[in-house]
Amino acid sequence: MRVKLVVAYDGTNYCGWQIQPNGITIQEVLNKTLSELFRTPITTIGASRTDSGVHSLGNVCVFDVNTRMPAEKISYALNQRLPEDIVVLDSTEVPDDFHPRFSKSRKTYEYRILNRTFRDPTRRLDTHFFHYPLDVAKMNEAAKFLIGEHDFASFCAANAQSETTIRTIYDASVVRDGDIIRIRVTGNGFLYNMVRIIAGTLIKIGDGDMPAAAMKQIIEAANRSAAGPTAPANGLTMIGLEYET
Repeated sequence: MRVKLVVAYDGTNYCGWQIQPNGITIQEVLNKTLSELFRTPITTIGASRTDSGVHSLGNVCVFDVNTRMPAEKISYALNQRLPEDIVVLDSTEVPDDFHPRFSKSRKTYEYRILNRTFRDPTRRLDTHFFHYPLDVAKMNEAAKFLIGEHDFASFCAANAQSETTIRTIYDASVVRDGDIIRIRVTGNGFLYNMVRIIAGTLIKIGDGDMPAAAMKQIIEAANRSAAGPTAPANGLTMIGLEYET
């Protein structure tokens, strides 16, 4: 059967999701734990290849296994074996042709900025600290230009390999919650470093380096050099995916 897992993790100690030779990854730990649990080699297929240091509250992956264990019980068995910074929130059986990357979905990311005079050591791992005051209303105004289908080449890392840089953003907002500014973006897919570049650009706008309307011009430029810097990974959390039935 094919089993879908919803996985939450603190990405601080990992080199991202995807298996790679230069460090331990979330996928590597899941594959190893699943293989030990079922005593057969198992390889997961993930929905989102989150970068080194990026967190998740609901990444999705699937794997195939021949077992009599009910799919809904697999999450309990895995969580007894996984490290404390990785948790399987749900395990369900899905059709054999379900693919977490290619099935139509809405994906949501949130970038958190700690915006105050001094650092908070308890939030150093899941927020990006920025001590200059940021104009959240202006950032939110700029974020609205992202909504719709656009060529987001300006928000794609230069070394990325994508068949197309056209994506659809369904919603984008910036709100302040005390000292935390939350940039939340929902779309049908995201380019490499896209949300972090959006965050870096919105920080420049909020800091007064450019007007809110500059976001429209940056999108139209379709050139990475037009946008702001790539914000640090630790502020980014993948909130989750909603699949269309």
